[in-house]
Amino acid sequence: MAAISKRFSARQATGLITAALSVLATGVLATSVQAAGTKTANTSKEQLLIEQATTTVQNIFNGSQASSRPQKILTRARAVLICPSIIRMSFVFGGSGGRCLLLSRDARGSWSDPAFYHLSGGSFGLQLGYQDAQVMFFIMTQHGLQALLDHQFKFDANAGVSFTNLGANAESSRTPEKGSDIYALQKANGVFAGAALGGTKLTSDSAADRAYYHQVVGPEDIVINMRVNNPAADPLRRILMKAAPAPKLPVTAPANSDTHP
Repeated sequence: MAAISKRFSARQATGLITAALSVLATGVLATSVQAAGTKTANTSKEQLLIEQATTTVQNIFNGSQASSRPQKILTRARAVLICPSIIRMSFVFGGSGGRCLLLSRDARGSWSDPAFYHLSGGSFGLQLGYQDAQVMFFIMTQHGLQALLDHQFKFDANAGVSFTNLGANAESSRTPEKGSDIYALQKANGVFAGAALGGTKLTSDSAADRAYYHQVVGPEDIVINMRVNNPAADPLRRILMKAAPAPKLPVTAPANSDTHP
């Protein structure tokens, strides 16, 4: 009887240990799956923004002539900031918000991978109502690019950066004015318009950068040093090159040289 009790106790103990290990393993697996799922979801969210930005470039340059102002400006741009969907609400209280991508171009004309940003505040010049617009900024100088690389940049008179709105005449072939650090262009409901930038803030999205490149990396490492690469962003880089190939530059041209249209 004592032997049976011993065997039962040993068997019971083994069962309890097995059950405990099973529960522990299940918990670890669930945590791993949840972490992997979260990482995949974040990556998918960032990839969706890149695909939307690719569509935005196509929409802005679709059917435009090589002599159009956006074409001329993009050809000489040092960098671009693409905001595929800026939601703007100005009923009683003005406001806007959206996510953006910053890419720069080196002296050979190659585009960097994108760095992620948030655009918020300001009303973008809307009247009553709600609107969803595509906005694209053309950064013409190293000074303008360096300003945007700051952790938080505010579009206002004290920014120390000059702006020009392309506005409704964006598709004209008139030579763009020289001297601006940044040109802004928005397209809503298929129509080009200027963008009122007062009070708008641009903030680096470090969490999105980390999720997309699977490492801690800052905007300067992405767009200036070009230290990271995600092949999934290549279609966006290609569409920018197709929209306006970079001019041939001397091999000795400094990567950080300022250029104007």
